[in-house]
Amino acid sequence: MKTKEDFLEGQLLLLDKPLNWTSFQVVNKLKWNIRKKYKLKKIKIGHAGTLDPLATGLLLICTGKFTKKITELQGQVKEYTGIITLGATTPSYDLETEINQTFTTSHITQKLIIDAAKKFIGTIEQIPPIFSALKKDGKRLYEYARKGKTVEVKPRQVNILEFEITSINNLDVSFRVLCSKGTYIRSLAHDFGKALNSGGHLTKLRRTKIGDYSVNNAIDPLNFEQTLNEES
Repeated sequence: MKTKEDFLEGQLLLLDKPLNWTSFQVVNKLKWNIRKKYKLKKIKIGHAGTLDPLATGLLLICTGKFTKKITELQGQVKEYTGIITLGATTPSYDLETEINQTFTTSHITQKLIIDAAKKFIGTIEQIPPIFSALKKDGKRLYEYARKGKTVEVKPRQVNILEFEITSINNLDVSFRVLCSKGTYIRSLAHDFGKALNSGGHLTKLRRTKIGDYSVNNAIDPLNFEQTLNEES
């Protein structure tokens, strides 16, 4: 049974972020539930690695003194599964924005897809999406993007440990990726389309692991309050 002191001393909570929720909303929901349950005026709480609203999956939430572990947890290797849809691009590299360009796909074969994936394994240079929360001159990149402003985004080195094509259904390519901190799967989808002399954008994304932590052991934030009450 968890006590008020347990949360203040520090807890690591595994949450399965629902579609269309921001990571910040999940943190706020848990903070509100914990404060209400234990009549706390305030409690430190934060997450170890943002997930886009259109992504689902594992969020690690730290409370109390465990918030000091956030940086360490962010550095862990992450596993994602998802779908890259070929033949078109979007400005955000996912479904947040409308398709802005279409490409031919008649030349793409299963062998070409599997061979292209192999080229991304190892240390690669990647340009983060303009529709991202990275900061430039004190503003988030997406703030510039939404105003239609062009900003130079510098490439960064990331490490792709595994990039497995799990199934191909017409233009939908399902994958599993194991990667380092700082990897943008949306950028990987965009670059993958280019590598096939076509286009590509991310249409589904789920974070399944962070280090040794798995989404299989995570709870839905909507069930968190119930879990707290059951433990009392």
